[in-house]
Amino acid sequence: MEGINAKYVSQKISKTRWRPVSSSYLQQPDIFATGSWDNEDNKISIWSIGENGASSMDDDFEGDPQLVCEYKHNGDVLDLQFLDQDRIVTASSTGAVIIFRHHHNSQTLSVSQLWERAHHYPCDNAPCTGIVCNSPEIVTVGEDGRIILYRADQEGVMRTIENADSSTIHAVTFLRTTEILTVNSIGQLKLWDFRQQGNEPSQILSLTGDRAPLHCVDRHPNQQHIVATGGQDGMLCIWDVRQGNMPFSLMEAHSAEMWEVHFHPSNPDHLFSCSEDGSLLHWETSSNSDTPSFLQGGRNTSIISRSAIAPASGNQSLISAWLTGDSSKGHLETTHMLPSQMLSVNSLDVLGQCLVCGTDGEAIYVNRHVPI
Repeated sequence: MEGINAKYVSQKISKTRWRPVSSSYLQQPDIFATGSWDNEDNKISIWSIGENGASSMDDDFEGDPQLVCEYKHNGDVLDLQFLDQDRIVTASSTGAVIIFRHHHNSQTLSVSQLWERAHHYPCDNAPCTGIVCNSPEIVTVGEDGRIILYRADQEGVMRTIENADSSTIHAVTFLRTTEILTVNSIGQLKLWDFRQQGNEPSQILSLTGDRAPLHCVDRHPNQQHIVATGGQDGMLCIWDVRQGNMPFSLMEAHSAEMWEVHFHPSNPDHLFSCSEDGSLLHWETSSNSDTPSFLQGGRNTSIISRSAIAPASGNQSLISAWLTGDSSKGHLETTHMLPSQMLSVNSLDVLGQCLVCGTDGEAIYVNRHVPI
């Protein structure tokens, strides 16, 4: 918990995301965006953790996040994603999907595109619950069971999958450039291939038993078949979408709803989750054996991670430690990243060594020295 800065912002924070940094530089992120919910006036806000808005690699500078600019948001911000360095896409409880542009010179925000009532019922708006971006493409899901595909450079909608789900779709992620994965309120994962013309998923995976609603999903950055989900029962589920229709493993993570789960984008042996129970957990797969992980026995010893070939910091395993079976269960370490007795931690994001999260306690927490 050392090195965490708390910034009290007088609004409940529903979503928080780092602005992407150029992969060609060993640069730490210094700008992030937040969205609020359940306030009289909701906002999208841009914050800087660099000195005077500039990037600072000086460890002596541990200033609070500074507000750069903000813009009123109609409805609760139910999701928020950076499309690129300048544009942010938000999902509104009003059913709208909005692209905001951050003007770096004037440090202002403006609305550059708006799809009003993108998600709707016959007689009312339906909350837009999730967004995923792969510029210029944007995919949104909603309470209305629709999946909508847009291009940021076009005003119309590219494609709508009507009645994609009879229940609320809570979150969406890209598996590949033409494939997405959605999670819903009856414990199902559905794979969709945009190359197919029909409105049917190409695969359905589901939890057995009580089928607790799934709230969040994230894909392993290097091995697209490995997916993590979390839901109403607080369980962390790891799935291999190539094998079977049930989770590969289930871990008791939180004592209440898990709101978000994220693999570290460049060190995916690290994973983070946050919950209604006020906790933020850092999960790390590790091996106590001196034998390199790719020589250890296991049912998935043939899996090779592309991240092992590309330069990566730390001892990147050649097999995904998330799929090494029962033998790995003793090698999963969890660390609480926040003080106890917190209100709900609604959102988190991690990039480089920097972690940011937002809470119902009207606070943003930033840690610039996450041990990755």
